[in-house]
Amino acid sequence: MAEVISHPGRIVDITPEYTTVQFTALSACSACHAKALCEAGAEGSERVIQIPSTPGPWEVGQEVEVCLKRGMGFKAVWLCYVIPLLVLLAVLLGLFMAGVKEWIAGLAAIGATLLYYLVLTLFKERLSNEYTFYIKDKK
Repeated sequence: MAEVISHPGRIVDITPEYTTVQFTALSACSACHAKALCEAGAEGSERVIQIPSTPGPWEVGQEVEVCLKRGMGFKAVWLCYVIPLLVLLAVLLGLFMAGVKEWIAGLAAIGATLLYYLVLTLFKERLSNEYTFYIKDKK
């Protein structure tokens, strides 16, 4: 079984679509690669997240573990940091080598990076389906 990132939490609301869990982001969150997509937030802050409801003996007030597969963190790093950096550098260096003025190459590189993030935003729903938390009983 894949390693998971987990936080202890408490169920605060249950609907047919979502189970709402409140938890405190721990100090380990600050070093986690997935913190940009995680929704866990800053260290020590109280967070509330909605997790798709699953069948189970869940009750409001129940102590649970909020989990995410660890491999999703590395994918988040690639999507949010590595790929945009590669886009920026490729456009910048490519335009420099083509003899374009520095300021134009710089603006084009920034524009290409913004375009990448726009495309990422357009696929936000699809990506959020991949980065779904799940809950398990805290036993």
